[in-house]
Amino acid sequence: MTVDVLYFAWLRERVGIPRERVETQAATVRDLVTELAARDDWHAAAFADMTAVRCAVDQELVGLDAPLGKAREVAFFPPMTGG
Repeated sequence: MTVDVLYFAWLRERVGIPRERVETQAATVRDLVTELAARDDWHAAAFADMTAVRCAVDQELVGLDAPLGKAREVAFFPPMTGG
């Protein structure tokens, strides 16, 4: 499956790009994170502390064990605060 992966804020800075198209066999978001972290040191640094990362699949907030199914887009970003 091919999925667009988007990175926001400090994740984008660590990976060095705002988005990439990824060919993956991942069944869940957690599986995708494992694949991405294994790519290189930059991806590994971005995903080193998953307690500081939120994710969305096709613009819907999900947990790490959410299935990817036929997802077209997965976004990773830090927790947001409101005010």
